[in-house]
Amino acid sequence: MHPFAYILPPETGHIHCGATGLTLFKRPYLEACIEEEHGDAAFIAKALGEIVRAQGMTEIARQTGLSRESLYKALTGERSPSFDTELKVISALGLKLSACVSDEAELA
Repeated sequence: MHPFAYILPPETGHIHCGATGLTLFKRPYLEACIEEEHGDAAFIAKALGEIVRAQGMTEIARQTGLSRESLYKALTGERSPSFDTELKVISALGLKLSACVSDEAELA
């Protein structure tokens, strides 16, 4: 299932909501991608890339101190960027990374 299915009301009938919607829904979109792919770093990088492109690659590159070219390469989903890069991008997007106990861990 595409992660947008988690954040868009069923009555919309749409999965993709465009750059404006992606910018507005960046947190739930990223959370859904992380949940859906169970830690697939390349998939999460691709999701970050989609959000960055919607918000503006040049501005995020400036805020992270990375070049646009480096960000494009790191966030294609073809490879797993460094954790440092992901943290810089997440911060530049106005988000923060946090941890919580998984349902499976609570049962143990």
